Amino acid sequence: MKRILFVCHGNICRSPMAEFIMKRLVRRAGMEERFEIASAATSTDEIGNPVYPLAKRTLAEHGIGCPGKTARQIVADDYRNYDLLVGMDEANRRNMVAFFRGDPEGKVSLLLDHTPPSDVKHHGRDVADPWFTRRFDVAFEDIETGCTALFEILAADERGRG
Repeated sequence: MKRILFVCHGNICRSPMAEFIMKRLVRRAGMEERFEIASAATSTDEIGNPVYPLAKRTLAEHGIGCPGKTARQIVADDYRNYDLLVGMDEANRRNMVAFFRGDPEGKVSLLLDHTPPSDVKHHGRDVADPWFTRRFDVAFEDIETGCTALFEILAADERGRG
């Protein structure tokens, strides 16, 4: 089983969007039993709050729900319990590495780093925080692109395991 934790600053916009987009990809592929997918925050700012209304609405516009999701902060055990800790921007990555006191197993990455280098629009970029940009549509497109690329890599690996 592949365990993925998506991480952003507050866990009310980008990381829950990634969580539920990835869950849809996994469900559509009939691979739910091979993946565990969740999301969390690097900060304590939004702990216990639901998905931000504009993020929730953007997901709903694409037929994706996020029932019952509330923000939580990363905890020390997340490094041990998850195979991948996927941040949305460089600040998230830095904060995770500092929180976990390093990344000795190379589990921390950025979502758009999983896109192919030939995807010059996305590869190596941060997913801009729609809390500030107010561009939830752009965030959704970036996150869906990153999740799709990551899923294709992981699904091929999972299929190879039988």
